[in-house]
Amino acid sequence: MTVSSSIPSTIRCVLQPDFSSTDLIFTTLPIQLPKEGTDEHLIKVHAVAPCADELLWLRDYAHLMSPDRIGIPCYDVSGVVVTAPADSPFQPGTEVYARTPGKDTGNTREYTIAKTVHLAVKPKNLSWEEAAAAPISAFTAYQALFEHGDIKLGWKDEVGRLENSKKRILITAGSGGVGTWAVQLAKLAGVGEIIAVVGPSNVDFIKSLGATEVINYREQSLSFWATCNPEVDLVFDLLGGQTLAEAWTAVKDFGILLGVKEAPESRKPKEMESATLPKEVKNYWFLMRSDGSQLGEITKLIEAGLLRPFLDSIWEFEDAKKAFEKVESGHSRGKVVIKLL
Repeated sequence: MTVSSSIPSTIRCVLQPDFSSTDLIFTTLPIQLPKEGTDEHLIKVHAVAPCADELLWLRDYAHLMSPDRIGIPCYDVSGVVVTAPADSPFQPGTEVYARTPGKDTGNTREYTIAKTVHLAVKPKNLSWEEAAAAPISAFTAYQALFEHGDIKLGWKDEVGRLENSKKRILITAGSGGVGTWAVQLAKLAGVGEIIAVVGPSNVDFIKSLGATEVINYREQSLSFWATCNPEVDLVFDLLGGQTLAEAWTAVKDFGILLGVKEAPESRKPKEMESATLPKEVKNYWFLMRSDGSQLGEITKLIEAGLLRPFLDSIWEFEDAKKAFEKVESGHSRGKVVIKLL
């Protein structure tokens, strides 16, 4: 591969120097270039988005990480292709976005690497920051509903839309990065009743996205709500802990309970284990997968004005540490984004 003289030999980046600590530093490192004979692209980064808990992955899942991984965070990225394999659909100059694998070096650096399978063309109607906010949240919500949650693609399937119209689903952390996508996608698919759990400042906001009912967790717990309302077909939990335990009381017999923070079975209340007629619930813990073709489908919906990402805040490159602190506070509306350009 011939390297253009305009590509620098060193780049600015955010680095996690100690994998046992969540501390970050702003520094300079040698640029990483695509390997010859692979489907790797060099991307000029415009924006990235942090993910909750990602600074602990190197500590907790070291055995899953690539051996040459550098401690640079953030895997949701938007930018411009600088170099590409000759047969790639994403040639130099293409504006792209992606979710790159968490086992690899992240993207909070001026230039990064992404493979063909993870890339999609950036939606024309999104800013760089909005595009970076989309991939992991959109993937997680899309795969939860349509691959694990027995919800049909109602905008493509009229029979499926009719079936969806009879469903009741409940989404915790409804105003967060994933929750806002899940509510929008459920509405788009024609789900009859969409119940979202949010704080008091987000009640009107989440209704505007399509929630038909809102549980203000400051006023009532999920378990209390469940004692006064019909059980739901699907609970999509984004919080884990006590909320996940209470979610068992809200889902109907033979319903579905999905968790992304913890395995639902680990939080099943003991009284359900010992009951004479225990509740039978299909429960799954899952991790989203990055899929450029699926991201391309999401792009079509975004460009049609049917979906949109929501930004909590945008932070400067040098303030990445503050951006992560905002994410870990657990009180963001939509996604926190770091802009590099």
